[in-house]
Amino acid sequence: MGEIVFRPVESERDYEDWRAVRLAVQPYERCPSVAELQKLAKPGRLLVLAVMDGAVVGSGMSDHSSEAARAAVKPRVRPEARRRGAGTELLRALTEHAVAQGYQVAGCSVDDEDSLAFADHFGFTEANRQVEQLRRIGTEPWPEQPTAYRIVTVAERPELWAKAYEQVAVPTLPDLDVPAPMDVSAEEWEIEWINDPAAMFLAVVGDDVIGVAGLMLDTDQPERAEVAYTAVHPDWRGKSVAATLKRTSMAWAAEHGITEIYTWTQRGNENMRRLNEHLGFTYGIVSVDVRAKLPLQFAE
Repeated sequence: MGEIVFRPVESERDYEDWRAVRLAVQPYERCPSVAELQKLAKPGRLLVLAVMDGAVVGSGMSDHSSEAARAAVKPRVRPEARRRGAGTELLRALTEHAVAQGYQVAGCSVDDEDSLAFADHFGFTEANRQVEQLRRIGTEPWPEQPTAYRIVTVAERPELWAKAYEQVAVPTLPDLDVPAPMDVSAEEWEIEWINDPAAMFLAVVGDDVIGVAGLMLDTDQPERAEVAYTAVHPDWRGKSVAATLKRTSMAWAAEHGITEIYTWTQRGNENMRRLNEHLGFTYGIVSVDVRAKLPLQFAE
């Protein structure tokens, strides 16, 4: 086995190499573009590349997660380079960085049995599960414009995206069935939870936002899109707002050459699963959320 060398992601080529590993390991899930990743750069966020014999064999990220007081650590190694120590050394570097940032808990999501066994070896235990739901896009009719509220895009009303955070995200994020409370700042909402204002829809009453839904577009697979955060203010639930927003996004997808959309739904969010089933979504893979206390123990 050659020596494993780490280098921080700095140049545009580094970002492309980091993305190439991510796409090789998780080809079924959209990867942020280079521009998106550069926009996410901030103090405390670490992106690294693992290099062996001059070739990039892995990449990793250590950052604040959307859950309060938890680090997100994501070591990834190309399938052909596994079982040569790169994954262990990546995990060591990422968790040591998390400890240096003051975190006492780390977590990630794993989608296959080998990755789950790797996580279990280092003391990670299951905290939750998410299921993938998929929908083929064909001829999708636009829903009628409601009379009690209007559907607009963020591109049409960009000033309302910040309002959507205060009026929809803040009151609904606590409803998510996750091991720790969600901790999403207004700045993270602005940068991470939308990537194309034309594909994000708002249900509005006057200048107030009562619901959000839309799509996260994929520059690598433009025929696929991930369903963005979908939520409705508690006062407007049970009035078909979420269904109307989702049908609107599916009609938009059909007009823009998208042939499949997908989403991840947490265990415990049966209402959203049932809505997706009603809208024609089928089931895909299951992702396991794992957590471990820091620091981890590594054999010397």
